[in-house]
Amino acid sequence: MANPSPSSEARAHGRYIRGSVSKVRRVLDQIRGRSYREALILLEFMPYRSTGPITKVLRSAVANAEHNLGLDPASLVISTAIADMGPSLKRFRPRAQGRAYAIKKQTCHISIAVASTSA
Repeated sequence: MANPSPSSEARAHGRYIRGSVSKVRRVLDQIRGRSYREALILLEFMPYRSTGPITKVLRSAVANAEHNLGLDPASLVISTAIADMGPSLKRFRPRAQGRAYAIKKQTCHISIAVASTSA
């Protein structure tokens, strides 16, 4: 799986994160292509619930770049940020006249890759 390339890239994945894919993607679209520090500031002040898990995955990707590849966190840029659909938890809510209303509690998988700009 090692792919030698001129610019080193470190990845991190968050699996089975509670929340819908569309709500996570609207946040990832805002930070994709930005520097690490700029992305952290944006995530800090966004009013969305999904910014917590995204921040966690981003910090993990930067830690991987720092410890495994020896890259400087100040020179890192978010090269890839994607969210894929995970399995849905199926629950039922009781309704009138003995009916049951299905509720899908969605999950998603978050993948973030960071690359060095000084390559």
